[in-house]
Amino acid sequence: MEPFIEFRKVEKKYELGEHTFYALKDVDLEIMEGEMVVILGPSGAGKSTLLNLLGGMDSPSGGEILFNGHNIAGFNDDGLTAYRAWNVGVVFQFYNLIPTLTAYENVALMKDVRNNVKKGSIWEKESEGVEILDPVEMLDAVGLKDHLHQFPSQMSGGEQQRTSIARALAKNPRLLLCDEPTGALDTDTGQEVLKLLQRVSRERKHTVVMVTHNSSFADIADRVIRVKNGTVRSTEINEDPKDALEVSW
Repeated sequence: MEPFIEFRKVEKKYELGEHTFYALKDVDLEIMEGEMVVILGPSGAGKSTLLNLLGGMDSPSGGEILFNGHNIAGFNDDGLTAYRAWNVGVVFQFYNLIPTLTAYENVALMKDVRNNVKKGSIWEKESEGVEILDPVEMLDAVGLKDHLHQFPSQMSGGEQQRTSIARALAKNPRLLLCDEPTGALDTDTGQEVLKLLQRVSRERKHTVVMVTHNSSFADIADRVIRVKNGTVRSTEINEDPKDALEVSW
């Protein structure tokens, strides 16, 4: 089986005066479609840079990033915008909900994101028949059907995070990126969010990639990628992932 995502000698560097700083250097990795992947590493290891490159929110200084056979490293801004709109959902640590919109409106906004993208991209053609999902159904799927008309300020942290997951899923993305999605949550609520992400991978067959510094999360992943000092130090395949509710931290 061919990898769904592949990094080939990817680097991201910054010129700081006379010095060159590598956020990532010579990164090689593979991810299969439908996997739940945990990327582990300490602060400053390059996790967020890797996630931004994978999500098309930044471009590498060198190397190839293949998504379903397409090298997105060579795309221009319009190409990356279309890539994100058709393929990528993002869950942030601090939710990034629009405070003046209700839960329903925050999720429904994804339809506008897709509709405002320039037509005729390769992603639109590859995703023929893939529709934006109903906001009510998505909020119901994360246990928030009774919170449709609440504003973020009226919801708990866990409810806001579940709303952000519903928003990301409403795009029906092939790839769901999660940046420390439990970092602002207590243990019980964090476990609920991890369980939801695991269910998204298992039942909906989305590829879920989560970056974290918490090594306990490795137990629930199909694939664990460890990053340090801008390089991939190891990749492990977990043949028997734990249920998310078994993880404590």
